[in-house]
Amino acid sequence: MSAKHNILWSTLALSVALISQNSSAAAVAASASSFPANAPAEKTIGQLEQVFTFHDAMPTGVTVTETGRIFVNFPQWGDDVAFTVGEIRDGKVVAYPDASFNKADPKDPAKGLISVQSVVADGQGRVWLLDTAAPNFAAPKAGGAKLVAVDLATNKVVKTLVFPANVILPSTYVNDMRFDFRAGKEGTVYVTDSSVSGPGAIIVMDIASGKATRRLSGAKSTSVDPTFVPVVEGQAALVSKGPDGKPKTLGVASDGIALSPDGKTLYFSPLSSRHLFAVPTALLRDAKVSEAQLSAAVKDLGEKGASDGLEADANGAVYAGDYEHNGIRKRLADGSWQTIVHDPRVLWPDTLSVGPDGYLYFTANQLQRQAGFHDGKDLREKPYSLLRVKIDAAPAPTR
Repeated sequence: MSAKHNILWSTLALSVALISQNSSAAAVAASASSFPANAPAEKTIGQLEQVFTFHDAMPTGVTVTETGRIFVNFPQWGDDVAFTVGEIRDGKVVAYPDASFNKADPKDPAKGLISVQSVVADGQGRVWLLDTAAPNFAAPKAGGAKLVAVDLATNKVVKTLVFPANVILPSTYVNDMRFDFRAGKEGTVYVTDSSVSGPGAIIVMDIASGKATRRLSGAKSTSVDPTFVPVVEGQAALVSKGPDGKPKTLGVASDGIALSPDGKTLYFSPLSSRHLFAVPTALLRDAKVSEAQLSAAVKDLGEKGASDGLEADANGAVYAGDYEHNGIRKRLADGSWQTIVHDPRVLWPDTLSVGPDGYLYFTANQLQRQAGFHDGKDLREKPYSLLRVKIDAAPAPTR
């Protein structure tokens, strides 16, 4: 057989093979059906319970008191906020301590609430309200950033601590707080500055005097990880157009905070990071310890996942939201992590609180779906949720 015939036969054989393959592919395509419901899929983790649903403004903070009362807050981030702090009572949210106190006083920013970012029950019969005085992350109103204590027995304001000017920068956004009544005459409060445009920090305030200092201001541990790109619901998250029209990921500094049961260790993490950091509280409070010495004492405890809020229990475990994976993670005494909640309904776990009933409560508020991250289109779907999962642990003591 000539070379010409060999080429012809080879071409014919290839054509037949291609026709056969195309026919097989067409047959497979024709027989394809919708994905079967029983196909292998990602599994959920944890027995998740829905405690309450929010059909109006988006909540951030939640706290559960020693008697089981539940308080929440709604920052002024663009929603129609009827009141910035509320109590869940009789199946609805009511203004707390009352409607009038939830209105800013234009003549005196220290009176009335402006925009509350966090609420924390202190285990001593009070709930504290952290007022950023910075609606929509604007520069804080002078004299407006403050801590307000409300007596749970009388529902009356019993103390207001205005942050001194030396700790509130034009870029400051006070975010979350933890209390220790074993340190100082009336106790000490640690507050994160989760700035989106300036240095992050831990603000340490003496409750008796109202004096405060900025610690770890601009340190690596309180700052945005410059390489961090969050991925939520399978897509790059917290992205908006910068001044130059190019995509820009929002960077949020030190955010979540938790205090060990003995009060000796403060845990914290920037929202724009996957690392957990820890620092001895005695060094934070000691003005003689330089910033360099303090930074050197900070421990990087490694990756935990990207989180917003943190919490600790009486056994020393640390809990962290895992907003990239719709979950909650728990750090054990040996430093290892376990996932206690993984569920597609946990859309941005924000703030965590251990209740007296052995449950971990947390808000899920779809923060990543806000209009600012989607060319002005609000992708949030109401309701937002208050959820809980059983952890069989008590809140970390504050005294």
